[in-house]
Amino acid sequence: MKLNVTQENLHLFLPSKVSRMADIVSETEDISVVAAIKKVYRSETYRRLENENTKFWHLGPVALCQELKMRG
Repeated sequence: MKLNVTQENLHLFLPSKVSRMADIVSETEDISVVAAIKKVYRSETYRRLENENTKFWHLGPVALCQELKMRG
């Protein structure tokens, strides 16, 4: 069975991506996980991640964190 990712079902991928990103941000920036989660959700990177058209959901957490570091 092949499922297509759409704007309507993209939300299913986001919690695990944000969780892993927050772990990485927390470790690399020496901030709490809660602060890291807030940073991710407030970022331009997250806005792109939640938009299916950008295809950012294809990226892994390390690449997403690099994007976060570059663009916020």
